[in-house]
Amino acid sequence: MSEPGWTIILVVVLAVVFDFTNGWNDAANTIATVVSTRVLSPIQAVLLAGVLNVAGAFYSTAVAKTIGKGIVDPTAITQLTVAAALIGGIAWNGWMTLIGMPISASHALIGGIMGAAIAHGGVGILNFQGLKPIFAAMVLSPALGIVLGLLFMVGLSWLFFRTSPAWANPLFRKLQVVSVSFMAFAHGTGDAQKVMGVITLALVSGGYLPSVEVPWWVILIAALAMGLGTVVGGWKVVKTLGLKMLKLQPVHGFVAETTAALIVIGASDMGVPVSTTHTITTSIMGVGAAQRLSAVRWGLSLKILYAWLFTLPGAALVAYMAYHLLHFGTAWAR
Repeated sequence: MSEPGWTIILVVVLAVVFDFTNGWNDAANTIATVVSTRVLSPIQAVLLAGVLNVAGAFYSTAVAKTIGKGIVDPTAITQLTVAAALIGGIAWNGWMTLIGMPISASHALIGGIMGAAIAHGGVGILNFQGLKPIFAAMVLSPALGIVLGLLFMVGLSWLFFRTSPAWANPLFRKLQVVSVSFMAFAHGTGDAQKVMGVITLALVSGGYLPSVEVPWWVILIAALAMGLGTVVGGWKVVKTLGLKMLKLQPVHGFVAETTAALIVIGASDMGVPVSTTHTITTSIMGVGAAQRLSAVRWGLSLKILYAWLFTLPGAALVAYMAYHLLHFGTAWAR
């Protein structure tokens, strides 16, 4: 039975809301370090990040295609399935942002798609071949963040060993403006594409598109929603990442942002969705560990780890229940 025409409108609206909450929570990824080091004011930081998030969204559509067909076959689900997936992601993103926990919107979205798809057609409907590189990236990107952040910080410390702080600090304050811009652009290349992929997934499943090719208007609305969410900013999350985890200096912010941006851009070029939250958080941990292990507040890091572990199954469960509620409501309306 064909779905009513309003379902695609519902999907697009929910996708925009999800993208907004993504930018809202993930604002911390791009601006926490530069705000905490006082290189930029909060207003300057969010405006810069918002603009570059939009610019980054137009970089490529490789990640969008992975989301559009790598988790589940778009012809095997319905638009209500996609709507339920987005509800799962929105609920988890919003809750975690309100309590100040930096979580992965990517994991929330992937979990939402998986939960809604299972509710629609069972576990067998999932594309396990496509999920393998996605799950591999979930594990590898945080590990790379810690290792590369530590090595980069050690290398810079050795290079500037004889340099006086009076000369080094002004230099890295300027460089951090460059690194935070790079991080904001990288964030747009990865995270905005995930919502593009979801909308495209719904368009293909509803017969509005013949294949997973992202239309220009989908890129535009995803970019603008992400940018607006970043400008609004999740200030509790900014405080957690930028102020509570490690006492940051401009050089620390420069290293963490550059490391995370390189990982995210590299993954986006390969079409693999990774968590900007994971990469920037673990990069900060690596930078702190390069000084001394006690420099990082590991108790707080453990709480963030718990949020990461529960994000995918939590969003999946919400999406699973949302699918059944939407399905029941649509059937009752008919």
